[in-house]
Amino acid sequence: MTTHTPTIIGLAGGIGSGKSTITKYFNEIGIQSVDADDVARIVVEPGSNCLNNIHQRYGDNILLNDGTLNRKSLRDIIFDNPEERIWLEALTHPAIREEISTRLHAITSSYALLVHPLLFETKQDAVCKLVIAIDVPENVQLQRVMSRDNISRESAEKIMAAQLSNSERIERADLVLENSGNIAEMNAKVLKLHKKILESQSC
Repeated sequence: MTTHTPTIIGLAGGIGSGKSTITKYFNEIGIQSVDADDVARIVVEPGSNCLNNIHQRYGDNILLNDGTLNRKSLRDIIFDNPEERIWLEALTHPAIREEISTRLHAITSSYALLVHPLLFETKQDAVCKLVIAIDVPENVQLQRVMSRDNISRESAEKIMAAQLSNSERIERADLVLENSGNIAEMNAKVLKLHKKILESQSC
């Protein structure tokens, strides 16, 4: 029995770049996706090896009353202490990578979309045939993150500083999706990219 290995297309964009909205439209036109942010939440669910290790390191304050991870507390720790971010990534990234691989191989659409805010940083671009970088103005990103997560400008800037800049991401990508207009404009751009990807598969 042969294992199905779909063509993997990476979608790379920093926090607040609109990855979720863009992915939703890819899904609507029949392309299945794996979102690294979703997987990152799964690997720290109650009872997981990752959460047990995080709890052991940081104590009860890292958990909410229902036993789930207090993401705000963890975020505050790792963005104020680079060494702690390195420790956390060493713990969670292998588990995330393994789960992503499992989910990608279960995809049956004409190609698989791997949605990842740290695609290049984690070297997951190596499994992608093509990478799409989302281009969005930094001030738009900041406003989206501050509004969505109810955090200060300083906190949003720290998160963005821990990721590649838009220009670095674009330089390393194969395709660029500019996302500063309205939903209809963005959907039209996604459809155009989708057709381009399908054409590249038939070459």
